[in-house]
Amino acid sequence: MQLEYFRMVDRVVSLDTEALTVRADCLIPETSPVFEGHFPGHPILPGVLMIETIAQTGGWLIMALHRFTRVPFLGQVREAKMRAFITPGQRVETEAKLLHDGSGYAVATGTIRRDGRTVAEAEITYRVMPFPNDSMRAQMRDFARTVAVPEVYLND
Repeated sequence: MQLEYFRMVDRVVSLDTEALTVRADCLIPETSPVFEGHFPGHPILPGVLMIETIAQTGGWLIMALHRFTRVPFLGQVREAKMRAFITPGQRVETEAKLLHDGSGYAVATGTIRRDGRTVAEAEITYRVMPFPNDSMRAQMRDFARTVAVPEVYLND
C-alpha cells in the first residue's frame, strides 16, 4: 500500500471474470503521513481509505472484465460499515463481487478481512467509461502488472 498515492492494493490474489469476483492482498504500511494526524499516538487507517481499498479492489475486476478498454470511477458508496480498526503493519485481504455491469455503471459489494474477520464492508457504484486517453490506459495496464493482474486481461 502507498497511501499517499492512493495505491491501496498490493497484489491481486485471484480474479475470476466468470464468477465476477476478485481477491486482493494489502499490507498497511508501518509509516505514512496519513497516520501523523489520524491519530497522533494511536495511528489507524481512516475509514475513507478502507472504502477506497474496497473500491479499488472492485475496480481491478471491472477493468479486467472490460480488458482495460474502460475505467471505473467511484460514483456512490452505500451501506459502508467499519467494524474494527486497521493499524499500521497489519495485513488485510479484500474481496469484491460484481452485482451489475451495464449502461455505463457497475455495482459491487466488497469486504476487508483481517485474520478471517470482517473489518469493513461496502456497496460501491461505479461510473464505467472509456479511458480518457491512451496514456492513462497504458499507465493503468502497467500498474496492473505490478499488482499481478493476469496478463490475459490486459489487452482487448
